Amino acid sequence: MKATHLQQGEDAEVACCDYLKTQGLRLVEKNYSGRQGEIDLIMRDKSMLVFIEVRFRKNNLFGGGLESITPSKQFKLRKTAELYLQQHSKYKNARFDVVSMSKNNQTNNNEEEYTFDWVTNAF
Repeated sequence: MKATHLQQGEDAEVACCDYLKTQGLRLVEKNYSGRQGEIDLIMRDKSMLVFIEVRFRKNNLFGGGLESITPSKQFKLRKTAELYLQQHSKYKNARFDVVSMSKNNQTNNNEEEYTFDWVTNAF
């Protein structure tokens, strides 16, 4: 059965979170929502709070994930992050990262593998 677009996005976020954990980050919160929008992952990198936008692409025919983050999307992410920081004032240092993902290939057990392009301090 073919996965829905929503399910593919959720699977990509889980895979991204697992990847970032192997890179030393710790999960704080998933899918934080505010009036302006949603932040896919909020993680800690040592003492730094990291707001992460996950972009999944089946292919790069229409551009990669990083190029798909418009100034309008950046504005919404910043506003949502500001709300989060107001509610969680213990965090002093923060940054925005983007992880652009694409399908790599199928494994023998039909588990998807991804290629990750992690951009720290993306904007």
